Amino acid sequence: MNFKLIVQSVISFAVFVFLFSCEKRKPEEPKAGVSVRFPEVGEPIQITKSGKEHLFASYYGINSFSRNQRYATVLQTDIKFKNPDETEPATLGLVDLETLDFIPIAETRAWNFQQGCMAHWLGTSPDSLIIYNDLRDGKFVSVIINVFTKQEKKVIPFPVSAVSHDGKKAVSINFSRIWTTRPGYGYGGDGQDAQLDVPFPENDGITLIDLETGQSKLIVSLAQMQSLVPSVPEGGVEYFNHTLFSREGSKLFWLARATPRRNTISFTVNIDGSNIQEAFPAGWGGSHYDWLDDNQLMVCAEYEASQYGHILFTVGKNDYKRLGKGLLDYDGHGTFSPDGKWMVTDTYPSKGMREQKIYLMDMETEAILPIGRFNEPEEFSGAWRCDIHCRWSPEGNMIGFNSTHTGSRQVYLLKLKF
Repeated sequence: MNFKLIVQSVISFAVFVFLFSCEKRKPEEPKAGVSVRFPEVGEPIQITKSGKEHLFASYYGINSFSRNQRYATVLQTDIKFKNPDETEPATLGLVDLETLDFIPIAETRAWNFQQGCMAHWLGTSPDSLIIYNDLRDGKFVSVIINVFTKQEKKVIPFPVSAVSHDGKKAVSINFSRIWTTRPGYGYGGDGQDAQLDVPFPENDGITLIDLETGQSKLIVSLAQMQSLVPSVPEGGVEYFNHTLFSREGSKLFWLARATPRRNTISFTVNIDGSNIQEAFPAGWGGSHYDWLDDNQLMVCAEYEASQYGHILFTVGKNDYKRLGKGLLDYDGHGTFSPDGKWMVTDTYPSKGMREQKIYLMDMETEAILPIGRFNEPEEFSGAWRCDIHCRWSPEGNMIGFNSTHTGSRQVYLLKLKF
């Protein structure tokens, strides 16, 4: 064989090997007919003025907007770099999204930087009523108020931790117990009996409240958890945190935790107190969450007890799906758009640059679009940190969030054009 033929044979074989290896590494083809058309996302709009500190008046995932999307519920305060106590009220108000004016409504002494005063717009009521938490006469209460007339409609003798989408029901947990067990999420002032000497009290837990009649019922007690959770460390107590009604209101999600070691377990229950179920197999824990519908729930948890991620599952079924195809394998604050087509989530500050990022995911394809990144100054570390805490507007064309990237805590909007 002459030398030229030998060289041609070697080259042909090399090309074959290269093409074969490329074929082996070829990425999975997209499904036929499936494409993602992400919305256009505008630049962030600061809707609060920098002279004071501002934050949305509720936890992430809770609707902060009037139905006509003209107003958003916001807290205003001078407190910075510390947890507030009962002697340091915040002003609850509305931001007019057309004029960006702040309209004061009331003062509250039951608030914190992570969850505000848990202000909720009340569902099917006239687009003027909200409920929020306060400390009055030494007791934590929730107040239903007309945001325009500032007339109080009703005072409920329980603080609310979640409200059903129709605005007719709420649940309450012990914010005095949380004040000690989870700094940054409770309220100062001894507005409830914390019972810190009782690890599993029988008369405390999740209380269901009828907001129309004021009637209440303890549907899950801490004592019921004793056989369902790990043993509490010596001197510690079990406590409940982070409650959320399903979309149609038939179920409730919450986290059962213990102090001093936070052995978290995620639970669901029917709102009549029946069918308490662990959300995950042992060791998966749980953190942030949102309901996709009345049965499907996303919780950030340790998938197969090894990899943190945004996990979607159906209540009562052994079908767990890690969302994001490996790109969302961390603990974020994910929440679904009103139509369920999108999920927005965030990150905690990165090391070094301390960047907090926002991602938008298409639920059908799990394609992900980065839509924001913001630097949190080191001074905002600790229990008074400023998580991004995204939330959707009722029409799903705006995403609100908190940020400190300018050096003060302010409220922002991202407008989406589909």
